[in-house]
Amino acid sequence: MLEARSLLFIFFYFLFSPVGAQLTLVELNCENLFDCRHDSLKLDTEWLPDGQRHWTPARYWRKLNHLGQEILSCHDGEGVPDLVALVEVENDSCLYNLTRRSLLRHAGYDYIVTESPDLRGIDVALLYQPLSFRPFCFDFVRVPTLEGMRPTRDILYVRGETVSGDTLHVFVVHAPSRYGGERTTRPNRRLVADRLLAAMRHYVPQSDAKVIVCGDFNDFADSPALLYLRDNGLHNVTAAARGLHGAPGTYRYDGRWQSIDHVLVSPALVGSVDKAFINDAPFLMEQDKKYGGVKPFRTFIGYRYQRGFSDHLPLVVRFR
Repeated sequence: MLEARSLLFIFFYFLFSPVGAQLTLVELNCENLFDCRHDSLKLDTEWLPDGQRHWTPARYWRKLNHLGQEILSCHDGEGVPDLVALVEVENDSCLYNLTRRSLLRHAGYDYIVTESPDLRGIDVALLYQPLSFRPFCFDFVRVPTLEGMRPTRDILYVRGETVSGDTLHVFVVHAPSRYGGERTTRPNRRLVADRLLAAMRHYVPQSDAKVIVCGDFNDFADSPALLYLRDNGLHNVTAAARGLHGAPGTYRYDGRWQSIDHVLVSPALVGSVDKAFINDAPFLMEQDKKYGGVKPFRTFIGYRYQRGFSDHLPLVVRFR
């Protein structure tokens, strides 16, 4: 199967003109994609059938199909997305079921997923279309902990070749949350930014390299960690992204829209951005009965299950 896919990649590489090549990236926080099995090394008991959330196989498979539907809806008329950066996924089993057994099973995705020291078992992953992106290598970048800081997610690094023949470097990030207070936890997110930049210097020494950094940063575009990355040469191409149906952010908290999901690129890619938007398709939204308007149709509100998709909306960036 892998050999056949490699031959197809070569065929399409020569069939399509590099001048007209496009690549679509999606970034999505899945809102706790856990399977129903206990990992004795992780604190995942609330995500079991007899746990606090009563996470049954039926709910798990509904979640997988919802995520597949959500990803497929990000096509923007240009076919399925080439790259999908996922945040809050538990393990390889979840990614296998998502790409091989859900509504996404005919889309042809392969994937790479980290194995982080996060206490709950939360990881990040990258889905990719082998016909438009062929990975050469990947690595998991460990983030050390500060005093009083819980172990956090690894940064996923993937280097590969696009159908146009360019080398593309992709980093997927899930920075520590603001739980405990924004100022108190600010050093934790700055630490992730420092580790990201160190990894970029190590893996991407060329000043003209094409780099994408994406994920849930748990910070706004004007927060210190994001401004620090900007001052070190990364451009936030989704800072002004809006939904096709009007959503002003990817996340809504206490009635206020926010964007804590971001896609940043190196200078070599800034001019290649054709379009950046939030996928706020109506089926991904629900009425906000408390504050008015609409909000993302999430899977849980607290511990109350409501059959939704995610508490975050997908970010979509199309590159020429």
